[in-house]
Amino acid sequence: MRCIIARYPFDLTRTGVLVSMKGVRPELVTGESVTIGRRRYPVKQVGRVLTRQDPRDFTASEVTRAMTRLGFTCHDRPEAAPVGGPTPLEAASALLGGTGSVAV
Repeated sequence: MRCIIARYPFDLTRTGVLVSMKGVRPELVTGESVTIGRRRYPVKQVGRVLTRQDPRDFTASEVTRAMTRLGFTCHDRPEAAPVGGPTPLEAASALLGGTGSVAV
């Protein structure tokens, strides 16, 4: 399927994307992502691998649009952790019967 990414045409296929991403370790997902195989990759990482261009040259929406057209599942930004909850140290202290405050 012909896709335009960063003003350049690319002939992408579902099989070609799977082969290109095979053996590529996913980076930490902080924004939009796409599921390829059993792994979830940031769309900018996928775009970088497929186009061999700098991620600043294309938008996440261009890659998301191409991956959706090829039948891959795309995801919005991950939900943020709740603000104001106990820190891991405070939670561990509470489990051990402490007050949750830490002396430094």
